[in-house]
Amino acid sequence: MMHDLPCPDPGSSTCSHLESAADVAVSASGRNAFRNLAGLLMLLFSFGINLPARAYSTNDVGTIFSAYNSAFYFQNGTNGYFKNSQTDGSAAYFWTQAETIECVIDAYEWTSNSACKSMITNLLNGFISNNGSSWTYNMYNDDIMWAVLAFARGGVDTGMTNYCNIAKANFDACYARAYDSTYGGGLWWTTANNYKNAAVNGPASIAANLMFRIYGDPAYLAKSSSIYNWEKTTLFSSIGSIADGYNSSGVVGGPTTYNQGTFIGAANLLGLTNDAALAANFTMMNMTSGGILPQYGIAGNNSGFNAIFLRWLTRFMKDQNLQAIYEPWLQTNAVAAWNIRRADNLSWCQWLQATPPGTNFYSWDCIASLEAMFAADPTQTVPPLPVP
Repeated sequence: MMHDLPCPDPGSSTCSHLESAADVAVSASGRNAFRNLAGLLMLLFSFGINLPARAYSTNDVGTIFSAYNSAFYFQNGTNGYFKNSQTDGSAAYFWTQAETIECVIDAYEWTSNSACKSMITNLLNGFISNNGSSWTYNMYNDDIMWAVLAFARGGVDTGMTNYCNIAKANFDACYARAYDSTYGGGLWWTTANNYKNAAVNGPASIAANLMFRIYGDPAYLAKSSSIYNWEKTTLFSSIGSIADGYNSSGVVGGPTTYNQGTFIGAANLLGLTNDAALAANFTMMNMTSGGILPQYGIAGNNSGFNAIFLRWLTRFMKDQNLQAIYEPWLQTNAVAAWNIRRADNLSWCQWLQATPPGTNFYSWDCIASLEAMFAADPTQTVPPLPVP
């Protein structure tokens, strides 16, 4: 379902020669598993007490996007960025800036709003102005890969090949310094080379796949598969959870939604849809409270994790036509995000509690609510809003 949203409306340029992603099919056995899961999920979401909740509309999606932009978006000419917080007008930090840019890219891809397309251009210009176009000064390899994703996707959507070329140059430089055969392969998290984790390897597999789709070089597809296979072999469990990482002590840390999301995204792009479903279903069945995604807290690194999960779960759902399985769950989270907003229509990332008035929010604190409402189709049938 398409829904048109208001965005700032700077100028745009277009080009359409870049290669688009090809859909892949879910196996017959996988579809049978999904049908069985659908019945189970109907039971899952029927338990508990339902709170009164108003269905949200296309206009409501526009309202929350406008509120977010009013609070956090800054534009000067053809440069734009999302502010760090409501009271701090400086640009949000490198990786969270890249991820908020990806949310605008999602808005464009899911709504076809041309003003959002122009906004992508301004945000990528602003990122270059604030962070440069060569990012190897940043010791965090995952930071670089998050920005590569924003520039690769933004370059394809706007038709601006210079953004894709920036993504390619930085992917190549980061891969060259981060990949080796220690622990069987994979990329190091930082230049300290003491920890390999999902935070860099999931995005890197996606980024390599996008490089293949843009430039047609099969070496990138091989890298995407190699990185993915390391993550699957080393961090992925038989029940669908992704551990945080691996060091000299072995596997470290439990699953988080952003790592679940990038694993789903990489698996889907590689055509490994049963792997993607296993990770998606684990998240839905084991990492939620009454179907609501985790509450990670505000003013921290984790505040926007659910936005990243929702991005790649939604792409998987749309690519594989699995709306019957996942759309009710997405709508449950979107309705929760909408109904806990405060008077200025900002909605924080704690969807089981009302957004507190007067709190000075960071842009990263509120991005998951925005993504949740983009991800799910507006509906007049109110999904259950569970009480934990």
